[in-house]
Amino acid sequence: MTFDVIVVGARVAGAATGMLLARAGLRVLVVDQAHFPSDTLSTHQIQVPGVARIARFGLLDALLEAGTPPTPHVRFQVGNAVVEGGFPTFQDINMMISPRRTILDSLLVDAARAAGAEVREGCSVVELSGERDRIRGVRLQERRSGGNTEESAALIVGADGKHSTIVRLVGAAERRTVAPATFAFYTYWDGLPVKGGEIYSGNGFAASAWPTNDGLTMTYVAGRLSDFEAIRRDPTAHLVATLDNAGSLGERARGAVQVGPTRGTSDLPNVVRAAHGPGWALAGDAGLVMDPITGLGIGHALRDAEWLSEAIVQGLGGTRDLDSALTRYEKQRNRDTKPAFDWTVDLARLRGASEMEERLFTTIGRDETEAANFFGTLTGVVPMRSFFSPAHLVRLIGVRDFLRLARSRSL
Repeated sequence: MTFDVIVVGARVAGAATGMLLARAGLRVLVVDQAHFPSDTLSTHQIQVPGVARIARFGLLDALLEAGTPPTPHVRFQVGNAVVEGGFPTFQDINMMISPRRTILDSLLVDAARAAGAEVREGCSVVELSGERDRIRGVRLQERRSGGNTEESAALIVGADGKHSTIVRLVGAAERRTVAPATFAFYTYWDGLPVKGGEIYSGNGFAASAWPTNDGLTMTYVAGRLSDFEAIRRDPTAHLVATLDNAGSLGERARGAVQVGPTRGTSDLPNVVRAAHGPGWALAGDAGLVMDPITGLGIGHALRDAEWLSEAIVQGLGGTRDLDSALTRYEKQRNRDTKPAFDWTVDLARLRGASEMEERLFTTIGRDETEAANFFGTLTGVVPMRSFFSPAHLVRLIGVRDFLRLARSRSL
């Protein structure tokens, strides 16, 4: 059977890409080795632009009806400085959400099927086929039966995560790589109250708490990679001890009931890969993965799905050459991601805040509009380059303190 597109990976990037392509009338096959609902390690956060995309896809109401709590308010604390507030409105959306992946991924898989895509679960790619140096198809293996099938398509999309089989088989080049700097653990709590999202940053640690489905609160902590071996044998003790440095989170956690194990990893690369080649393209973590400290992964996956599907429809529909459309997609992705990538890599050093940075954040926290715009930078609504521009910082803290700030961090 011949498809227009075969999408490998049916989590956020893959299922959303398959859904959008099928809605555009293309013949789409989506495959994944998992059976859904299926959990996976995750940041959970969907930032404001990602929520806006889910709304445009027609899926936000279903996520909210599944008990995903809206998060319109955030508290950020670094040292003694506190910033609290809401988000700027973006395309009628002014909230984050933090759904469980068992709910989010299944919803997207169902939406892809409803759009007309064929979805095969429990199915892995074992080989690619091609002709004239261009990928033309895949050999698939059904995990339970071991049976093999071959399928062909004009394009193979790798949306199968940071350890992508498609990346390995096509030899996708790494455009930029920064060594991992942190490890991360998270767990869920019943009876841990939060008003909204909470973010804490200090020397050697980061921590956050977010409301999620089933009335639970997810807490996340990050630490320096060099400390991972010392704490991996008892990650829960480390997680709670880290929460003790995050306002009253530790106290609230000790008064709550942990639900499920503490999960985490030290496998947190920072890699930007080539996004396409002859007969293939990448989306989500397969093409771009960053430290989860900024919680941007799900939003980037939704963005990639939208932009890549638009490029594919143009390329296969004849309005634009496919390779040139995919080149445009890669440039668009790289341009949009660079400020967030640089910022993520810097935050992952877990250096805490200098005295001048605390002063800056204290000033931001005193102004409701500035606080909202700051949270807009965290979620991708307000450009970082404008909010943290010299001109804006001078307006916030004056020339003398700006110069001190610049010297403290070489801004």
